[in-house]
Parts: sequence; C-alpha cells; structure tokens
Amino acid sequence: MSDRRFSVVICVYTEDRWDDILAAVASVRDQSSPALETLLVVDHNPALLDRLARRYADHGPAVRVLANAGPRGLSAGRNTGIAAARAEFIAFLDDDAVAETDWLRWFAEGYDDPRVMAVGGRTAPAWESGRRPVWFPEEFDWVVGASYRGQPPGRVRVRNVLGGNASFRRTAFDASGGFATGIGRDGDKRPLGCEETELCIRLGAALPDAVLLIDDRAVIHHKVPAVRERFAYFRTRAYAEGLSKALVAKSVGAGKGLESERRYTTRVLPAGVVRGLRDAVLGRPGGVGRAGAILTGVAAAAGGYAIGTARARRGAVSFSSGPIAPLPAAHPGNGNAGAAEAATGPGTTGTTGTTGTPSGTPVTPDTSAAPAISVTPATSVTPVASGSETR
Repeated sequence: MSDRRFSVVICVYTEDRWDDILAAVASVRDQSSPALETLLVVDHNPALLDRLARRYADHGPAVRVLANAGPRGLSAGRNTGIAAARAEFIAFLDDDAVAETDWLRWFAEGYDDPRVMAVGGRTAPAWESGRRPVWFPEEFDWVVGASYRGQPPGRVRVRNVLGGNASFRRTAFDASGGFATGIGRDGDKRPLGCEETELCIRLGAALPDAVLLIDDRAVIHHKVPAVRERFAYFRTRAYAEGLSKALVAKSVGAGKGLESERRYTTRVLPAGVVRGLRDAVLGRPGGVGRAGAILTGVAAAAGGYAIGTARARRGAVSFSSGPIAPLPAAHPGNGNAGAAEAATGPGTTGTTGTTGTPSGTPVTPDTSAAPAISVTPATSVTPVASGSETR
C-alpha cells in the first residue's frame, strides 16, 4: 500500500475562494500518506491562474498550476488534471474542502484488490453558520455536496463515487474515457451535476468486473456557504438534480441511470418523512420542516427530470465524452504559463438537458454487480464536523 502515490486534482475557478484553495492544498500537503503532486486546474480565469502560479512558484513539482485545456466547466478541468497527472492513482478534492490527515491512506488501502477502479470517501458538511439549519434533512445533504443519511457505513460497494471526494486508477480513464463535458458544473451557473455518475456507469459498462467503493474513513470537510443554507437554494439544487438525471438516463439508459435513485426514493426518503413527523409529535424543533423539505425536494427533482427528459427528446442539449488526450508540451503545468487545447478527444455524443453540479449525487450500494468483493466495516470512523460546501 505504501508505494501507491496519488496525483491530487483540485479544480478552481474564482479568486473569491482564495483562502479555501490554500486550505485545500495545505490539507493535501499534510497527508499521512504523501501525495506525489497536487494539480491546481484553473477554469478560464487568467488572473487566478497568474496569482496561483506566483503563490506556488517555489513548490517545484509538488504543486503545479495549470489552465483548463478544454471548454469552461468542471468536467473539462478534471480531464485536464487527468491528462497532466503523473501518478498511477488520481484523486479529486473540491476547492472549498479540506481532507483529513488519513484521506489518501484510506484511498490507497482500497486498491488492494486489483478489480477496484475507484474509491470514494465520506464528505461532512461544514456549515458557515456553525450549525445545520433546523429544517434541513440529512437525507438531502447531497444538495450541498456532502454524504447523506441512507448511505451505509464502512467500506461498501457502490454504483458511483462522488466527484469532490474520489479517486480512480489511471487505467479507469483508459477504459472509459474522461468526464463528459456538457454535464458538469460551470462556475456559478445553475447547480447541475451527475458527471461522476455518468462516468462511473460508463466505466462499469467498459469494465463489467470493475469494483467501485466508498470508504467512510476517507473524510473531507466541505464548506457550505450561507447562501446554500437557504431553502431557495435547496429547491433549485433539487430541481437541477432532476435535470442532470435526465441527461444521465439519456446517456446510459434509465435502468442503470436511475436504479440507485429508485431505492433512495422508495426506502430512505419515506423513512425521513416519518422521522420528521414523529419529531414534530414529540415536540422536537424542525420536524415538520424536515418532512416538508423532503417532499419539496422530491417534487422539485421529479419536475426537473420531466423537463430534462422533454428537452432531451427534442435534442435541445448535447454532451460528449471521449479519451483523455495528452496536453501539449507548452501547456501551463507542463511548463507554467497559460493556454488551452482540448483535454478530451473526440468521443461519443449524447443529448439531454443541463450543465453540471457540485459533487453530490445520491449513491447507494450496488448489490446486483457481478462477483462479490470482500469489504470490511470501518472500525475507526472520524467524527463528522459541522459545517461547509462545493462549487
């Protein structure tokens, strides 16, 4: 395990997160299992690119600053990081998150089985206000890019990992191609997402024996700014998730694209509503609000899915994926100064309607996948901290 080195990719896009970016990089530097390198991929922001290049100029190959070599958006930024990475294993960390000290250690341990192609971790929300809004249901923590109630504890097999706290073997991208552009988040536009879901399902189709895991000992703390603690954002994000799921269903089929969501909506969410109503009867604060938020979130997501499906049928939106193309020799990060060529080569084109969201799409264990893998429960789970958020 000790010889498994990681390239850690952090995609950034705004100087408003300067302190968060520095904290994310510092958390990678402080890992008990050191990373080979940290790659800061800047999404079409020359001022931020220059500022970061100057900030880390004396860090040598340990921290490299690159320009996104593809179109605007999180997916192309991640693909740029994959193309530039030198390690056999590639991890992704959100720019407004900090990793706990053993984050990479637990990722590395997950690859003891050669069939494991991806390992994700647990994302704890760090609320800017200092505490969870009383009405905000834990079942919907994916809205703010965090792990949510209903995910099983320990190290478990899943359909997809969450992009802001995940790692992959490099060979996973050789088999499946990169993240699809046209799905993932683009700066501060409507908070769409599911690019990691689509990639992981595509990976499973390319490598039917592939195993994807989440180990809840690999913990990051993800900042949730005050604006995302509001009900208006909750509703908008749930609607955007429906739009994104329509894209995924168009790409990989509704069967694979929605199988985990069916279990989530028929088991986890009804239990959450009952729990909220019971809390209300017992006089506990926020019970009715949490039950109402779950119902609102389901309705908003369903509405988004219906609209996204209609747009997809009209061919209103397209997205594409393809192999990871090498970066040109003159690309910043292969040298360190700026410019841009496509990080993904020609690939398959799908249609449907949306852009992309933070890392936070519901995932549930995939119990139907072929050969069983031995997974072990987490024996030492780090306590969840209160507080924070994603792109």
